[in-house]
Amino acid sequence: MEFLGTTQLASYCGTKKSCLFPDLAPTTTTKDTYQSYYLPGYRYLSSWKPSLIHKVVSIPSSSEQQFNSVRQPPTVLPALRSALHARYSTRDWHHANMVQLKGSEASRCCSGRLNADSMRLMQDKDQLTHQMQEDSKRNLAERISNIDFWRSELMYELESLLKETQDLETAKKRLECAVDEMQRPLKVTLECLYQRENRKGIDLVHDDVEKNLIKELDVFKDCQEILKKLAQKIGQQLCINRGAQHALEQDLSDKNSAHFIDEKCFNLRNTSDNINFYHGVEKVDGTVSVPVTWARFSEDNIRCSQNARANSVKLRDDTEVALESTSEQLWNHFISTNLAFTSRIAEVADTKNKLEAQLAKILQEIFQTEDTIMLLERSIKAKEYPLKVAQTRLEGRTKRPNIEFCRDAPHFQLVTEVFTIDDTLQTLKQRLQEAHNTMQMLIINKSKLEDDISVKANSLFIDKKCMDMRKVFPSTPRLIGYT
Repeated sequence: MEFLGTTQLASYCGTKKSCLFPDLAPTTTTKDTYQSYYLPGYRYLSSWKPSLIHKVVSIPSSSEQQFNSVRQPPTVLPALRSALHARYSTRDWHHANMVQLKGSEASRCCSGRLNADSMRLMQDKDQLTHQMQEDSKRNLAERISNIDFWRSELMYELESLLKETQDLETAKKRLECAVDEMQRPLKVTLECLYQRENRKGIDLVHDDVEKNLIKELDVFKDCQEILKKLAQKIGQQLCINRGAQHALEQDLSDKNSAHFIDEKCFNLRNTSDNINFYHGVEKVDGTVSVPVTWARFSEDNIRCSQNARANSVKLRDDTEVALESTSEQLWNHFISTNLAFTSRIAEVADTKNKLEAQLAKILQEIFQTEDTIMLLERSIKAKEYPLKVAQTRLEGRTKRPNIEFCRDAPHFQLVTEVFTIDDTLQTLKQRLQEAHNTMQMLIINKSKLEDDISVKANSLFIDKKCMDMRKVFPSTPRLIGYT
């Protein structure tokens, strides 16, 4: 007989057996011959397997053979009878087929339901994904529109603020020019007062000229003080304007960047080349504002800029009034005090010579200090290479393996060398800094001496040409800041 479900040509079937005279049954039971198998999701086939215990037929003894020889010989050989009893029953066979069919039908129905549900699920999710993508695009479009609106508002306010700042800077320059224009006639007045103090004898009288000169000096100082304070206020307002300008520019730059990014995101499609997975990005929340605070931030920047522009307009008006009033006062006092003068040429010349001698000494000291600084820099540069060698040796010795990484004498020596060279460098750098500070002090003194010499030279010239200088006075346009 053949095994059910196999072909006669299969290699595992073995030789073909005769149906009438089968070979002796093997000594193993049917449970060992036919291994039970399982259907996924169903009970085991062993649940309907016959519960009979099949034993191997043994050969009867000689007495039994004699007793059986009297009886009728059996129609089926004992070995064949044992093989027939090892088979499943027909009921078992039908039951196994029924279970198999029901299991297959249940699997097919389950698979059909799963396929239908999967199709509906995919359609629903595709529609949901498409709708969410469209909502995101619509929100991005609205956001871009909002950014465009605030960009236009910020650009308009920035242009207005830049124009106002430029006008305010012009007003400050006019004040500075007016203060500078007052400096020369003020020096002339001071030189006149100093010269009149050198009068001797009867000429030392407190006459109307001296009274007018003292009054003119006070007027010059008061006018300069008024204009300087006003220039300081304008300088502070310019700082406020620049702060507001920086806030507007920063806000505008951020909105330009945000507009570019949102527009780029808006133009992304499912077929775009520059899309990629960024796992976990939806869990990262680095936002610093919400739509209300976002809009309020730009409103505050614009409001701050408007307040700065209003204050700038007021300061410019005050500047015009101050320049006109000071110019009128100066001209009135100049006309009333245009009288005789004497000079102090000897004293001014002596002071000027001393300052020039001191300047020469300062210049010589500057040259020597420059040489010292150059030598210190060379010394510091020369110490860098030994420090590099020592540190490189230390770093190289850190790569010694295992027990060889020993804190030996070379290690201590190298560490000591590094600390010593580093301390030397710190000392030299400190001395270099002191030399630079001394150099800076000398340069400042040099500059002060040069300025003082220039003032003394100008004063000496004024003393010699006192009457000629008094004949020339800054014009009204110069006194109000126009060059």
